[in-house]
Amino acid sequence: MAGLGEWVRLDAQSASPLFDQLRTQIIDVVRDGRLEPGTRLPTVRDLAGQVGLAVNTVARAYRELEAAGILETRGRFGTFVARVDPADTVMAAAAHAFAETARQLGIGKAEALRYLDAVLD
Repeated sequence: MAGLGEWVRLDAQSASPLFDQLRTQIIDVVRDGRLEPGTRLPTVRDLAGQVGLAVNTVARAYRELEAAGILETRGRFGTFVARVDPADTVMAAAAHAFAETARQLGIGKAEALRYLDAVLD
């Protein structure tokens, strides 16, 4: 089971709600590989105790992560990092659509990437 309480850093003075800070930190560690697919997470109650949050705050973060496909709940067995990151599927589909549009317009790779750089900066 992952020791999330060891690395979660919450700022009560932040404009961002505590559940959202927790949610984004879990997403970050899933995406950077510190929490691998299939890793079991602490129960809502355990994590709330580890990081000093209300149980409902942690439950909301877990619910939103589950709705986004980042986590999956397996009934009484617990909550786990999903086996597939939904961003992979969505971003791959968007990349294919972007590349196809560029091809149809006769835009080469270098020029197409300039459009992405302009939007992402």
